[in-house]
Amino acid sequence: MCSNFAVAQRTSLPAAVVEGALTRSQEARRRRVIEAAVELAAEGGYDAVQMRDVAIRGRVAMGTIYRYFTSKDHLLSAAQVEWARSLERRVNQVPARGATPADRAVDVLRRATRAMERQPRLTSAFVTAMASPDPAVAGLQREVAAAVEGTIDRAIGDDTVSDRDGIIRVLGFVWQGALVVWLNGRGSLAQVGNELERAARLLLRAVP
Repeated sequence: MCSNFAVAQRTSLPAAVVEGALTRSQEARRRRVIEAAVELAAEGGYDAVQMRDVAIRGRVAMGTIYRYFTSKDHLLSAAQVEWARSLERRVNQVPARGATPADRAVDVLRRATRAMERQPRLTSAFVTAMASPDPAVAGLQREVAAAVEGTIDRAIGDDTVSDRDGIIRVLGFVWQGALVVWLNGRGSLAQVGNELERAARLLLRAVP
């Protein structure tokens, strides 16, 4: 959780600046803040991301952080948006492999799961932050979902799939739910991958 000092800071600072309204120098500072938070989360998980430490590592003032992010959950959720967009770009660069829509969907879902397995503390921090009731997180939840669904959609490709949008949404929900189950200690990230593959094959099994 944020420190009392951080909470006091947040109450006295204006709402976070919208990303698209930033100048080049502001965008550079915002990116440093996100990178610092990601490094701290990768090292120690959600609790390791303290705003004072983010400020030190990102070489910015505390007030600068709260110019862009209203809370730690807002910051970590913004970092997850960047991660999801990066996954989407990688899939565009290296298309999904497989002869069927199910095979290709499984390929990209497995790729994403392997990336999460390599950094379990960071993954845990992302999932925890995304579950926050912070209103600032809600819009970022939608952005992450859109990026994940876009990745799956590209993996399925040009094949005709009945209720394509519905299937893609359900796969996104399975992904989120499986991650929450993992976060609560009732499975491994490898099992998350297995559940995603099972869901993809069940939902897409009728597609030639």
